[in-house]
Amino acid sequence: MTEGKPVRIDRFLWAVRIYKTRSIAAEECRKGRIIIRGIQVKPSKPVMKNDIIIVKKLPVTYSYRVIEPVEKRVSANLVSAHIEDLTTEDEKMKLEIKKSDINGFRLKGAGRPTKKERRNLDRLRMNLNNS
Repeated sequence: MTEGKPVRIDRFLWAVRIYKTRSIAAEECRKGRIIIRGIQVKPSKPVMKNDIIIVKKLPVTYSYRVIEPVEKRVSANLVSAHIEDLTTEDEKMKLEIKKSDINGFRLKGAGRPTKKERRNLDRLRMNLNNS
């Protein structure tokens, strides 16, 4: 690939394994979850070297810097040659919190949650999703 050749954003997001399929990447662009230079982009938007891409995958907002645009899908261990992850630790912690046992971990033998406990869990989940 020639130096600095632009690549479609949907194809690039698929190639560097941010999304599993190109159609999912294109759909996320259409939904406004991909931002380049402060603008929500369409799937056909070209991405250039040193562009900052913001990807909103709720609850986390990821940030990436393009090192080298690529059209063809690369293996997972070669992804770091094409993008740099700029996501802050605070954003990554949101994902850890969501994965943690806030989903209603109960001690063995404690039974099902009461109505009051379920409402409290629902409020807690709602606060995490809104922040």
